[in-house]
Amino acid sequence: MSGPPVNLVSVNTAPERAKKVIGEVIENVKHKYAIVHAGNSTTIEDVKPLLLSVQPPPEILFCASMWTPKEQEEIQRIARETIPGIKTHAIPTGLQVQVGPDGIVKYLMERIDDIMKA
Repeated sequence: MSGPPVNLVSVNTAPERAKKVIGEVIENVKHKYAIVHAGNSTTIEDVKPLLLSVQPPPEILFCASMWTPKEQEEIQRIARETIPGIKTHAIPTGLQVQVGPDGIVKYLMERIDDIMKA
C-alpha cells in the first residue's frame, strides 16, 4: 500500500448497505490500497454537493445497482463534470437483487484492480 488514502463515495438509496458492502471491499484490499468510504448520496440531486464537500476530493464514485442505466449515466456525468478525472463505476442494474450484498462484494473485488488503475 502506498500513497495517501483514496476517497471513495457511493450513490446508494440504502446508505447502511453501501457502508457495509464498501467496508468489506476496503477491508479485503487494505493490503494493496488505502481507500476511505468518504460519503454516500441517497439521491441524484445530492451527488454534486457530496462530491464538493469531501476533502480531499473523491477519486472514485460507485453507483449502486438500484439505479437504472439512464440514472447511472446521469450520476457518472455529474461526477465527471464536478471532479474531472474521477473514476466512476456503475454496478449493473438489479445485481444486488440477484446476488445480494455478498455477491456485490465479490463483483467489486473482481474489478477493484481495474477500477484503481483506470
